[in-house]
Amino acid sequence: MSKSIFYHAGCSVYLSAEHDVIDLIGHSNVQIVNLGTDKSRIDEAVKAGVKSVPALVTPNGNVLHINFGASMADVIR
Repeated sequence: MSKSIFYHAGCSVYLSAEHDVIDLIGHSNVQIVNLGTDKSRIDEAVKAGVKSVPALVTPNGNVLHINFGASMADVIR
């Protein structure tokens, strides 16, 4: 993986965090995944170790859970 991946579920708080992440690490360094609209990526997020959103997965595979918003169980529903 060459970019970080920022997973969120689409609410306004997550969208605000998305902009903050882009401002911090740069748009070209992060892929944004809204699991609320792209449910096909949920399994990918879970396999990467995402337990809750919003979360940032680094290029090294580290998962940074940012301010617990929703568990993956809630996202899957």
